[in-house]
Amino acid sequence: MSRKLEGVLTAIVSPVDADHRFNETAFREQIERQLAAGNGIFCGGTNGEFFALTETEKLAVAAVTVEQVNGRAPVVGHVGEISTAECIRMGRQVVAQGVDAVAAITPYFVPLTQDELADHFTAIADALDVPVYLYNIPARTGNTIAPETARRLAAHPRIAGIKDSAGSYESLKGYLDVARDIDDFAVFNGPDSLIHQGFVDGCAGCVSGLANVAPREINLIWSNFQAGRIEASRLAQDKISSLREALYRVAFAPAAVKRAVRLLGYPVGDSKYPVRIGAEQEQVILDVLRRHDITA
Repeated sequence: MSRKLEGVLTAIVSPVDADHRFNETAFREQIERQLAAGNGIFCGGTNGEFFALTETEKLAVAAVTVEQVNGRAPVVGHVGEISTAECIRMGRQVVAQGVDAVAAITPYFVPLTQDELADHFTAIADALDVPVYLYNIPARTGNTIAPETARRLAAHPRIAGIKDSAGSYESLKGYLDVARDIDDFAVFNGPDSLIHQGFVDGCAGCVSGLANVAPREINLIWSNFQAGRIEASRLAQDKISSLREALYRVAFAPAAVKRAVRLLGYPVGDSKYPVRIGAEQEQVILDVLRRHDITA
């Protein structure tokens, strides 16, 4: 990958139509919205509801993203599956669509040792010819990549970094300690509450689900920080932290995010998560958006 991967990557939603089928037109609109804000694209992840997409839809998500972005920003495709063989099979197909890099969550449902996790990610990196990012999200998978395992894996020439969505500063710091010792191993923060602190401590970027709702506001944390306006970056973080706390109180975060995008006027459809968001909850979301001055 010639482009350095840094800054804000939006964990973009996968719009669906009334029959819950992938809505390409609405997806292209969301990509343009993110590009206008200065954000790159992380497609097919947790907020993209990868687990509920068909194989055809997963490949369409990657292909449409690459085509619509057309080199204007980095594109990372998520290829995490429950087995190593399936990660490799899907990974090769996603890479063929032209993504700049891939990321893979740890296998889920099956508890793994650190040696087994190392073997899993090594096999993926051996098989694919783009940079590979580890994706730590233990609350969803039941498996945690220990910092020392990340250090071992960082020795692989194609393992380029990690996205940490464990949700704690302690977890993030463990990987940042690894990155300080190893050149070309990048740490991307997952929780929107830690974006600014992550940049202060050395994160290369963030992968943000909330950027679907507030793409400009999330990017301000990064752009202000890059320009040396540290206090402005911190203030931008304060707004996002308040938005996150209020919105995620309504429903499971990815479902709340998708409904908020829909309430902003974009035809992204319903969440594939079996989460009920009724009229009363919709009103709460609208109030949250209004209080935080979030508009389309």
